[in-house]
Amino acid sequence: MIQRKQSLFLLIAALLNGCLLVTALYKWHETVNGVDMPHELRINDHYPSLIIAMVMILLPLVSIFMFRNRKRQLALSFVSIVSIGGFIAMMLSRVSALKQATPNVGGAYGIGAVLPIVSLLFLVLAIMGIRKDEKLVKSMDRLR
Repeated sequence: MIQRKQSLFLLIAALLNGCLLVTALYKWHETVNGVDMPHELRINDHYPSLIIAMVMILLPLVSIFMFRNRKRQLALSFVSIVSIGGFIAMMLSRVSALKQATPNVGGAYGIGAVLPIVSLLFLVLAIMGIRKDEKLVKSMDRLR
């Protein structure tokens, strides 16, 4: 049921979360013996992050096919938002631990750090659409 707005928003959120598997969360350069060594912090290197990322990918995809049960679709969308919040918290704690371990090394957040926030926005838009559908169905039931 991809023709509904909220289904498109859920699909976009799942695709954005899927992009986390190939993008870097944090990039930094370290100089070792006069040689500049680039490093990247990725979710593939940390299994708890990888598991949470898989949940973040699968929940919106499963939620798309729950279009007949809007309450369950709404609940899965909220659980997806909670998982994204947990992922962001884990990412920030990993970056802060990295900064404390190597204080003289400067770095920058990669595109992977922004993707969960954009995905969160699309999930909120999907929740608004699901609520709008629920309201429409209730108003139609009242007219019968």
